[in-house]
Amino acid sequence: MNRMDINVQWVFTSMALLGLASGMIGTFALLKKQSLIGDAMAHAALPGICIAFLLYGQKSLLLFLIGAACSGYIATICIQFIVKHTRVKEDAAIGIVLSVFFGLGIVLLTWINQHEGGNQSGIHDFLFGKAASLTGSDVNVLTVTAVTVIIMILIFFKEFKIITFDRAFAQGIGISVSLLNGVLMFLIVSVVVIGLQAVGVVLMSALLITPALAARYWTEKLEWMTLLAGGFGALSGVAGAYISLIAYAPTGPLVIIFATMLFIFSFLFAPKRGLCSKMIRRHIERKKLQSQQLMYKRGEQL
Repeated sequence: MNRMDINVQWVFTSMALLGLASGMIGTFALLKKQSLIGDAMAHAALPGICIAFLLYGQKSLLLFLIGAACSGYIATICIQFIVKHTRVKEDAAIGIVLSVFFGLGIVLLTWINQHEGGNQSGIHDFLFGKAASLTGSDVNVLTVTAVTVIIMILIFFKEFKIITFDRAFAQGIGISVSLLNGVLMFLIVSVVVIGLQAVGVVLMSALLITPALAARYWTEKLEWMTLLAGGFGALSGVAGAYISLIAYAPTGPLVIIFATMLFIFSFLFAPKRGLCSKMIRRHIERKKLQSQQLMYKRGEQL
């Protein structure tokens, strides 16, 4: 097996782990109605990545991740400040901050690409993602972070479940809700940041939410929903990376297209909540009701 095959296997492994971590943590983001937070963090990360490149002068995923995390943290502070000191609601505040930070990132990205060496920096891949651009060190950082996030979810799963469904009960039994909310937000930001180069700032938030939405149609138990969402995310990541490598296309759109296909299939054919399943059940119930009415009429005639 040559070195190229090994590198491809590592890319697939890292994309599977990224999808697994995104789907699992996205389940809690969806149930806690924090879907927009992931979107805001992904878009707010772009100026941090650009500033890190301008300071360092060349591509370094670790420094890009630090810059993205700092930029995302500043965006979070801005959102909280707007909500606390104005009459603007949280969703509107997220939209404002998301637009401003993403616009600033586009300006910096354009400026970088217009200067010598900017086009070769690989920083443009952060817009829509490109798995083929991942180096060995990039894969290592992505893999280690994704595995850490997955382990943290497994460790704090019971606590996350309690604060998601019954915040008052969690406070009553002595659980530090604010601390666990902080841990959950940190994990969401971590997944968003490590997925930026592979999936892109534009679509990374969709990898958080779409697998969780698809999994929601198959089960009502959080444990199974989390596992299914992780599985759907991993499958989407590997499929998108594979097509991206053979077609030299951006990874992000392909990953999200595959995840969306899984969502549409779940929406239509899930046994209990699927649209087709509901239509079949209604048709059967209607037939039963008609047959019962027919038997009742025959009984009256007799």
